[in-house]
Amino acid sequence: MNTTFKTVASSNISISELMLPSHTNFSGKIHGGYILSLLDQIAFACASKFSGNYCVTASVDTVNFLKPIEVGELVTMKASVNYVGNSSMIIGIRVEAENIQTGKIKHCNSSYFTMVAKNKEGKSVAVPGLIISNLNEVRRFYNSLKQIALKKERDYHEEVFDYSSEESLTNIKKYNVQLELKKSK
Repeated sequence: MNTTFKTVASSNISISELMLPSHTNFSGKIHGGYILSLLDQIAFACASKFSGNYCVTASVDTVNFLKPIEVGELVTMKASVNYVGNSSMIIGIRVEAENIQTGKIKHCNSSYFTMVAKNKEGKSVAVPGLIISNLNEVRRFYNSLKQIALKKERDYHEEVFDYSSEESLTNIKKYNVQLELKKSK
């Protein structure tokens, strides 16, 4: 059993970066792929800081793009460990963009990355336990438990659901699709 515990606050990391024209997509907004790259970097830094080990991204569980980010805005990402397992951690990340001329700040993105701590040989290693210090941290922890349960339910559904059954093929017709299945040889 793990006897080392660290506070959520000990994992806190924030980064800020000015958004440049070179970061834009074809509509002139900041490219989502660029933001994803920054999210992965901060998730790595947060997980590595907390665990004291090299960490890899196991999954990106949620990325909600809420508002577009404009050229010239200062983007700040804040990350912390929300949940720890044996070798895994769920990192919550909040992205805010500030118009540096007006000072107006908008919440642009919330993301959750599952990171796994590794040793020098690439094997998963134990991470410290989590000290939860306030009700907001309790909320984040429980939301992570819910996220894990939903992921397990999705995986189970994928294993047991019969996509070829008469019922599922009939049910699909109520959606915006046209079913034109080819006979298998």
